[in-house]
Amino acid sequence: MDSVTQLALGAAVGGLVAGRQIGPKAMIAGAIAGSLPDFDVFVPFAGAVESFTYHRSFSHSLLVLTVISPLIGWLFHKVFADRLSLKRGWLLAWLALVTHPLLDSFTVYGTQLFWPVSDYPVSISSVFIIDPLYTLILLAGLVAFYRQRTKAHLINTVCLLLASAYLCWSVMAKSMVQNTVEASLAAQGTSYQALLTTPMPFNTLGWRFVAMQDNGYLEGYASVFDSEKHIYQYNEYPSDTSLLNELESHWPVARLQKFTHGFYKVQQRNSEIQMVDLRMGVEGAYIFAFVVGEKTASGNVPVPNKEAETTRDFSGLSKLFQRIFDSSIELPAT
Repeated sequence: MDSVTQLALGAAVGGLVAGRQIGPKAMIAGAIAGSLPDFDVFVPFAGAVESFTYHRSFSHSLLVLTVISPLIGWLFHKVFADRLSLKRGWLLAWLALVTHPLLDSFTVYGTQLFWPVSDYPVSISSVFIIDPLYTLILLAGLVAFYRQRTKAHLINTVCLLLASAYLCWSVMAKSMVQNTVEASLAAQGTSYQALLTTPMPFNTLGWRFVAMQDNGYLEGYASVFDSEKHIYQYNEYPSDTSLLNELESHWPVARLQKFTHGFYKVQQRNSEIQMVDLRMGVEGAYIFAFVVGEKTASGNVPVPNKEAETTRDFSGLSKLFQRIFDSSIELPAT
């Protein structure tokens, strides 16, 4: 999730654990601990694929964060002296730390929760990376603490519970949409190897789906308001996976295949062989693309990976929101 949301979550957890002991300062402590996992963005990596796939790895590991939480808890205990016990300081640190990657795992990006035992990127893909409603719920509880209102601790706790309930709703909404899309594709006799449903920007009512096929993929849009028997329209796009035939052992290729859970396309731009992550963005406006090889007269050869230029035209975003409430709207192929 975005940095503001993670700060708000950490602050809310701080208020929950130590608000009665140290007041609004508990929010500051929680916000600090809750933001620490994202400091991995300052770690220099060798290449673009490394930076892309090692983010949310060691610094987001539940195991690593659990190990370092006693040290941070001890620091909180020392800073607030007799007002915050060592046990409560540790609990504040641990909860603020681990809730950060747990929340990140609800997005489509993927979070390596069990590193180094496993580098599998957990991706529930039920909330967009920025979800204003979830963030506002958390901020409502923090405002009560900031103004030192009566029952501030209770208000903050209720807001945390409501925010957690919203995450539960997002999983339910995803399940509803996934089932409807699967039924629609089956009714149309459309075969595919894997299906991804991910929320449209800033909400959990509208959804985008991608279905991978042998030589390409399908992209379409859905809504929680669609009927169970809705027949979805979709657009088909090619993916030239044969470009990777001589690059199977190239590390960036294998890494991206695993990290994207297979939701990628392969394309040639001039002589560059590119892999594009289909999970983030929309057709014609994908966020992440990487150069992994070069097409030469003697064949396809691996090259040091780098980020490829992408087109990011989001002019059709308003139409995506209209699709939530009007299933007759068809989004044009790009």
